[in-house]
Amino acid sequence: MTTSRTPAVRAEGLVKTFGANRAVDGVDLTVEAGTVYGVLGPNGAGKTTTISMLATLLRPDAGRAEIFGHDVARESHAVRQLIGLTGQFASVDEKLSATENLLIFARLLGLSRAEARRKATELLEEFSLTEAASRPLSKFSGGMRRRLDLAASLISQPPLLFLDEPTTGLDPRTRGQMWDTIRRLVASGSTVLLTTQYLDEADQLADRIAVIDRGRVVAEGTALELKASVGQASLVLRLRPGSDVEQARSVIGRVLDVPAIVSPEAARLTVPMSDPDRVTDLLVAFRETGVHLSEFSVQQPTLDEVFLALTGSDPVTDAGTDADAVFEPEGARA
Repeated sequence: MTTSRTPAVRAEGLVKTFGANRAVDGVDLTVEAGTVYGVLGPNGAGKTTTISMLATLLRPDAGRAEIFGHDVARESHAVRQLIGLTGQFASVDEKLSATENLLIFARLLGLSRAEARRKATELLEEFSLTEAASRPLSKFSGGMRRRLDLAASLISQPPLLFLDEPTTGLDPRTRGQMWDTIRRLVASGSTVLLTTQYLDEADQLADRIAVIDRGRVVAEGTALELKASVGQASLVLRLRPGSDVEQARSVIGRVLDVPAIVSPEAARLTVPMSDPDRVTDLLVAFRETGVHLSEFSVQQPTLDEVFLALTGSDPVTDAGTDADAVFEPEGARA
């Protein structure tokens, strides 16, 4: 990817206040085209407010943002032609069928009757909803509604898609299906900006991640970079039955000059990996001294540890003061 390519999103110093509450306090973001960008944060951190400003639903009080080079405040009409938005709450009509919902959205977007019908059929198949196409949405499960809501946001095939906590409340199987859909969208050339409280979701999908807390970006980078920022990786070694644990500990201390932590079952050792280049030396020393391994792996710090270190709160269970839920429009679509 060349550095001269226009970013899908560029935000500088975005600010939004609601009375005395400063929901977004100087957010900077750069999202490269053709990637998945994850935004992590506890409830009330400012994630949805940020999305709403980028999607032209809220006007920033300060700062500026561009979508593919178009200013969100001065060129809002052009921006809306380039984006799709799936909010936290479904914006489909539960009294209508899946097909009827998609046809209405398609017609509102200017498609002819024939084009709308073709697009609806295509999206229902893409999201595995064909068999339920004529069923009223009141009969749909939560996962089916979320898939239909995402399908509706793709009718115009926008180059940039905002997904605001798209898998909240879904069962693991449906979450996995949504992940696969997001991967296919990006593989076909779309860009996705994803807000989530699920750390595994950001870890699985995002090329880069921003952690937002109290309206500010407190860290940004790849998942590996964020993990490395809060601690080093560890070697996890499991000895073959009959191996001498104390001998293994002695070799580790001599070669790596760090202590090994022995697990209760005494056959598993965890070693801080301060110098990855010396791991080969350790394996050679094990062979020379007759220490045999049945398992060898490198364990990175988790995104949970990153999140707790940066925000001091649990991403899912911390209720906080949910400024986004209080002040934001629900189910809005660009």
